[in-house]
Amino acid sequence: MEHKNPFLTAYETPYGTIPFSEIRFQDYEEAMMEGMRREDKDIEDCINNPEPPTFENTIVREEDDDRTLSRVCTTFFNLLSAHTNDEMEELAQKMSPLLTEHANNILLNERLFARVKAVYENPGDLTPEQQRLLDNCYEGFERNGATLSEEDKKTFRELNQQLSLLTLKFNQNELKATNAYSLHITEEDKLQGLPQTRKDEAALAAKEAGKEGWLFTLHAPSYGPFMTYCDNRELRREMFMAQSTICTKAGAPEYCNEDIVRQIVNLRLQLANLLGYQTWADYVLKRRMAEKRENVEQLLNQLQEAYMPTARKEVAEIEEFARGKEGGDFQLMPWDYSYYGHLLKMDRYNIDAEMLRPYLELSRVKEGVFSLATRLYGITFHPRTEISVFHPEVEAWEVKDKDGSHLAILYTDFHPRASKQSGAWMTNYREQWVEHGVDNRPHVSVTMNFSKPTETSPALLTLGEVETFLHEFGHALHSIFSKVRYESLSGTNVYRDFVELPSQFMENYAMEPEFLHTFAFHYETGEPLPDELIARVRRARNYNVAYACIRQVSFALLDMAYYTLTSPLPEGFDIKAFEAKAWEKVQLLPRLENTCMSVQFGHIMSGGYSAGYYSYKWAEVLDADAFSLFQETGIFNTTTAERFRREILSKGSTEAPMTLYKRFRGKEPCIDALLRRNGLKD
Repeated sequence: MEHKNPFLTAYETPYGTIPFSEIRFQDYEEAMMEGMRREDKDIEDCINNPEPPTFENTIVREEDDDRTLSRVCTTFFNLLSAHTNDEMEELAQKMSPLLTEHANNILLNERLFARVKAVYENPGDLTPEQQRLLDNCYEGFERNGATLSEEDKKTFRELNQQLSLLTLKFNQNELKATNAYSLHITEEDKLQGLPQTRKDEAALAAKEAGKEGWLFTLHAPSYGPFMTYCDNRELRREMFMAQSTICTKAGAPEYCNEDIVRQIVNLRLQLANLLGYQTWADYVLKRRMAEKRENVEQLLNQLQEAYMPTARKEVAEIEEFARGKEGGDFQLMPWDYSYYGHLLKMDRYNIDAEMLRPYLELSRVKEGVFSLATRLYGITFHPRTEISVFHPEVEAWEVKDKDGSHLAILYTDFHPRASKQSGAWMTNYREQWVEHGVDNRPHVSVTMNFSKPTETSPALLTLGEVETFLHEFGHALHSIFSKVRYESLSGTNVYRDFVELPSQFMENYAMEPEFLHTFAFHYETGEPLPDELIARVRRARNYNVAYACIRQVSFALLDMAYYTLTSPLPEGFDIKAFEAKAWEKVQLLPRLENTCMSVQFGHIMSGGYSAGYYSYKWAEVLDADAFSLFQETGIFNTTTAERFRREILSKGSTEAPMTLYKRFRGKEPCIDALLRRNGLKD
């Protein structure tokens, strides 16, 4: 039977889901090329329209153009993070410049921009959502070089192409360097301190690699617990240095990102200058809630002032505790912080992440998280095994609204594998939009890297992993509840410093006893998580909270240091020295030679958070303030939840974020709720 490229016809699948099982590798390139051809034809038809430009025949037409390219690129680049291979990596290298050139051809098309500009200057009577779409469309052209001279447009294209390839290479190097390292241990006495569950996971990893003993990697479910529990200080040092030197000349020269960082930063500065901005941060922040760098700096300064004294005290207490065990000349090093911090936490609160894991079995956690959404919003989740998935571990769910109507498709992907990037994220395989009266509901995916089941136990999570699940699920709800007309305004297509509000808001429930009681039962005995254990968790919730805050602030400071530069970095520039300078006011532990964060800081180098990492703390101010309303009215109050859904979750980017937030909360946010939650203010 002749194979038909599934991207080039309508998906004959439940709710138009992607037929992953029918996709052949060669389908991607064929569909990308055809998708670009179809878009080019749509553009030509638009600009050759003899009728005067209007909102409908120009702006809406461009919005609703053929979606072939969007479908194939969404699928391909999602899988490039979630389930990649060498063939896909090579194809990405080949197609990225072509896709960038295609996008540039649209955004730098003078005749198309002339029609857009004509509508922008004479819009007629538009709804707020239509005006938002028009503003975004016009600014999209303007911010991507449409008003530049022909010579500058050529430069703009070249810079964008270079940036596209470099960010792709940065990601590939980071994944390969992470996968290249493992710590293979054959002597069990070197594993002292590690809980049995963690040893079982390492034994399974070794077995899967065809080795005897135990295998530890730099992926979070392996690395984090090793650094927390392993008594062997030399092995902790080895793991820390391996993780902290990946993609450096010293640690992994074949996957070195040092010069790539310099080039990425310089290219963004050149692009900003070309568009009339002094810095990349100025360019980025024009379309953020923060609006300008002075507001970001004000937030970071407020956080430093509020948290730094307590953070220093926290580190000093851990060092003093360690000296009590190791001797008065002991110096606390970065590879000691998690280990002795955990021991001190046990000493003070008798609480440890491993104590909760038997009560946090993944399938029950999943039920608990889904049930929380049911309790708040009335929605339900139904497994759909007939829906095709891209890996056997992935599950597909139909989400139904409280009236039983179809709301969304949700994919869940929980465990690490060599073909998957580290970390956790939410993405869409299809956004929500309305066309010809049909509401095309979203297809949403949440991807994590949680501890796998072992031969002796199911997948057991830490409370931190539960928070991660809630975080990504919050992003998913933002897309699931989307109720807008235009795809580019739907779901999570909002300003970066607003997008983390729904996700960080959901994390608050991880510490609520009433929520934990709905799913936290011992995986062997069925015993509920004891109230006394929950009470200890809550007492310890702000343990080292200031250190954690300053750590996030340090990342934001590094981000802003790169992207507020006004002159390019020279060849041979010392990235490590630059980091040290950016962090000197917030450095809490000794800085070590050859370690480097920048070379693996995908958020700001290859992700969407350049000049935007502050967004996590910005959104934390928002989420603490928002959750305080739930605390006032009841954390499961359905009236408040419906208001949150109506004013925040369903609106996408149809209005300015602050307008939406004030409509929900009744006032602008302030830092006070966050300080109270963290115990720094009464």
